[in-house]
Amino acid sequence: MPPAEYQRYLEMKSAGARAKALATRDEHERYLPLNLQRTNRIESTYTPSSKVRAAARAIQSLQLWMVLTEPWCGDSAQNLSYITKIAACSAAIDLRILLRDQNQDIMEAYLTNGTRSIPKLVAFDAQGRELFRWGPRPQPAAELFSRLRESGGPSEDVRRKLHLWYARNRGRALEEEFLALLNHTVL
Repeated sequence: MPPAEYQRYLEMKSAGARAKALATRDEHERYLPLNLQRTNRIESTYTPSSKVRAAARAIQSLQLWMVLTEPWCGDSAQNLSYITKIAACSAAIDLRILLRDQNQDIMEAYLTNGTRSIPKLVAFDAQGRELFRWGPRPQPAAELFSRLRESGGPSEDVRRKLHLWYARNRGRALEEEFLALLNHTVL
């Protein structure tokens, strides 16, 4: 689905999610309103740097960027809006969002260390050749996440510290990684 359609899906899913989470005890449901808030904050405050815009505009051949995600995913809420805005800098990039849980076969082909971690972006050229993969989070966030998990702290503490990192970083690490990817794959 195109990014605008995914945004509408996220908004629809988050409407009434709190009550549904209490009724069903579905932990994923309780994150939807917060993820919508995170997504909207990034959407309204982020503008890609001039370097990223120039690198994206330098792409001449069509590319398909496929992102596997789900609205309940906190990492997605912290990264997908940046990816969407970067992709929008180039008419040659077609960004499509696939729901992980409805596309298990595709997800299985793009595991991260044996897990179905999202968001997962896979970029293809016009002939369907894979150009690069990214995800589920910027490298400094991945390293922090690993350290926090290894320390054995409560999951809620791990999530809180990871999202604090995201708030402080404001997409800078993601942008650096995408700048390198874009400069490497200009076709």
